Amino acid sequence: MGAYIIRRLMLIPLTLLGILTANFFIVQIAPGGPVEQMLAQVRGTAVEATSRISGAGGSEVAAGPQAGGGSEGRYRGAQGLDPAFVAEIERQFGFDKPLHERYFKMLGDYARFDLGESFYRSRGVMELVLEKLPVSISLGVWSTLLIYLISVPLGIMKAVRDGSKFDMATSWAVIIGYAVPSFLFAILLIVVFAGGRYLDWFPLRGLTSDNWADLSWPMKVVDYVWHMALPVLAMTIGGFASLTMLTKNSFLDEIGKQYVVTARAKGLTERQVLYGHVFRNSMLLIIAGFPAALVSMLFTGSVLIEVIFSLDGLGLLGFEAVINRDYPVMFGTLYVFGIIGLLLNLVSDVTYHAVDPRIDFEARS
Repeated sequence: MGAYIIRRLMLIPLTLLGILTANFFIVQIAPGGPVEQMLAQVRGTAVEATSRISGAGGSEVAAGPQAGGGSEGRYRGAQGLDPAFVAEIERQFGFDKPLHERYFKMLGDYARFDLGESFYRSRGVMELVLEKLPVSISLGVWSTLLIYLISVPLGIMKAVRDGSKFDMATSWAVIIGYAVPSFLFAILLIVVFAGGRYLDWFPLRGLTSDNWADLSWPMKVVDYVWHMALPVLAMTIGGFASLTMLTKNSFLDEIGKQYVVTARAKGLTERQVLYGHVFRNSMLLIIAGFPAALVSMLFTGSVLIEVIFSLDGLGLLGFEAVINRDYPVMFGTLYVFGIIGLLLNLVSDVTYHAVDPRIDFEARS
């Protein structure tokens, strides 16, 4: 297994290279880059993004023309502006360099974990990522744990009582969880419980209260749970359905096997059969899939939830970067998400082997 882990670790840089390369060149051909947005803002046609920091970029535009050039033909918002002025804006955003030079500079910087600085926040991207990462990790970890705590017992009960009224009744909850995405549940929770229309029991934004630093540590825990309740619940409702059915089907598959019939023939009680034999075998896929489920929560589930609840995490940071065309932050968050995802996928493979040593990735390769 050690050689397999080493090979997987050696593949991580190549995988990251492919991810960054594909996204870099896709972004270059996409319209509405930072230079175009700044030119449109100068001409008074840009719609100010709500997340942009007040006054960002104003001092850069005020630098004025310092170099000549014919850059106005490359941007839709450059008509009528001084070419030297357009060239200065290009220089400030780093677009005065050729495409290949910017690409190789990015790769060299990222190899040293130098993610550059945000175009609009006047802060380093790594500093921003480290500041926002705990919020996304909190959402992902607590949501995944809650999903497992609900789905595994519920799936076992549905398998044991397959075809009963309990199984049919809980299937409606599973169908709703499948059909309705988590962000719609989030909006419903806000309308009902966060002052949207009915009750005002939970805060609408933020991870902690403004006076959190002044609270005693028990009250800090209560305040943290109070703020996390609705976002975590929204992500849990949207994610428990598939794991519940996976648990149920895995149990039903194991219950029908010959070793279960043999165990019952030996006089073991139903509880001994279920939790002494069936549970360990059926939980293989579920337990080993925990890292992969965490990846899913971090990368897909939390982005819209962070935006809806105004949680200042990596998802919201990346969303604002896309809206503002803040390329260093876009690629920086992508880089961090890529590293975390690849490492957790490796942990998932190692967990499979730890739960069932018969699964030997090294022998397969």
